[in-house]
Amino acid sequence: MRLDSRALAVGLLIGAGAGAAIYALLQRRPWRRRRVYVSGCFDLLHSGHVAFFKEAAQYGELYVSVGNDANVTQLKAKPMFPEDERVYMVAAIRWVTHAFVAKGMGHDQGPDLDYVRPDIYFVNEDGDKEIKRTQCAERGIQYLVAERKPDGSLEVRSSTSIKAALK
Repeated sequence: MRLDSRALAVGLLIGAGAGAAIYALLQRRPWRRRRVYVSGCFDLLHSGHVAFFKEAAQYGELYVSVGNDANVTQLKAKPMFPEDERVYMVAAIRWVTHAFVAKGMGHDQGPDLDYVRPDIYFVNEDGDKEIKRTQCAERGIQYLVAERKPDGSLEVRSSTSIKAALK
């Protein structure tokens, strides 16, 4: 068996025989950072969204499902920005690994959870829904609910309050 630097490092730490066994195991199951999944409309992007992404990214690589136009319209109202533009803006945030347009409708995250295969589904208190909990339990995904809080000394923001103030 050919050993590389990972096996050599493991072997030096715990003994050559055990290192080779662990290396063989690593070859069968490649290591990857944990994947963290979040979802939302992200229509009026604001500091609260950025703080949410920053907090979620502390748990691993962040994958963001951005609500498709039809679903945002169905759940809330017609979005101010089209889905492709919202994905563009979200993807530009440094804590986001990958952003994409959501496939599901309503609060059904199943298609996107199957696409990303995350280890963690991270939501804030407003986004905590029973269907999300159920879909995570069915797939063995850890479900984390975060407290909605601004970063540092920034004010609490929400897209709903911003839209109301614009009227």
